[in-house]
Amino acid sequence: MSYPVFDLHCDTADRLAWQFLPDDIKQTCGTDFYGSGDADDPSACRDLASSHCHISLDKIGNTPWAQCFACYVPDVLSPEQATGFHGSVMSHLTHEVECNAGHVVAVASASQLRDVLENSDEPHVAAVHTIENARMFAADLGLVERYAADGLLMASLTWNAAGPLASGNDTHEGLTSLGHEALAEMGRHNIAVDVSHLNDESFADVARATDEPLVASHSNSRAICNHPRNLTDAEFAEICARGGIVGLNYCSYFLVEGAKGATGKSVTFDQIAAHIEHWLDLGGENAIALGGDLDGADVPDLLDGADKMPVFQGLLEKRFGEDVTAKLCYENALNFFERYHG
Repeated sequence: MSYPVFDLHCDTADRLAWQFLPDDIKQTCGTDFYGSGDADDPSACRDLASSHCHISLDKIGNTPWAQCFACYVPDVLSPEQATGFHGSVMSHLTHEVECNAGHVVAVASASQLRDVLENSDEPHVAAVHTIENARMFAADLGLVERYAADGLLMASLTWNAAGPLASGNDTHEGLTSLGHEALAEMGRHNIAVDVSHLNDESFADVARATDEPLVASHSNSRAICNHPRNLTDAEFAEICARGGIVGLNYCSYFLVEGAKGATGKSVTFDQIAAHIEHWLDLGGENAIALGGDLDGADVPDLLDGADKMPVFQGLLEKRFGEDVTAKLCYENALNFFERYHG
């Protein structure tokens, strides 16, 4: 059988919008295109309806699908630049959603999600606004309230470097004083905290600073693949204890140590399933979700695009059964956002 999909993270919004960014932003970031192969065919990575990106409406097909479209903010951008960058990316995504209004709807609250995922009517795709690396909050904490009013449901505090709010897995610094303020403001305005990319020190600081449920939108198990982007068992347990969720990341070298290039493309279902099995052994049946990192990572061939999901779901069902597959594919994520945002 087929299942709806609720995916907690992709970089598709950035990839589609990149060509339309202001020149100074592209110069600061050091690239005119976002994804591999985009420079060879620029017209094929602009439209949500059909593109060579991992995620498009064509590749989603008829599958009911809720997608967290993150605005990924590069570490090289200042907090002030990040504000304009976010505006450009989200403006393009809004335009694409409006152009495909019969198939996709921008979700401003969690209450809309179940209708999209479980009813047979159109639209059958929900676009959920999230931010990866909300460094713009360091320039203006008022943006938290403003973005929440516009439908922002989740945000992370940093990417890989030491940032103005917190520090990522390339560093060993912790939550900053501004980070504490941003975290409190996010709690007041009901924006879920995404702990993916935090280093262990910042994760611990966030866990001490807030009692809110936590989300790791796209992180795997460090016990299975020893990479600092992955979660320790203790971090996974903390997320579970708070009623949070963890999205399985399809990035090959977060699934299997050193799996890059041809080795990364050939990562097997068994190697992917090892992360799920470990989390289930830790009692995480109600915390596991999908967080593919599509259009933002090199992934195995068997997950190389939204059109691969039906076959992947069949493998999941055969290994884990219908109940666990439904929870992983959409139910846990849907239940979390309904609880958190109401």
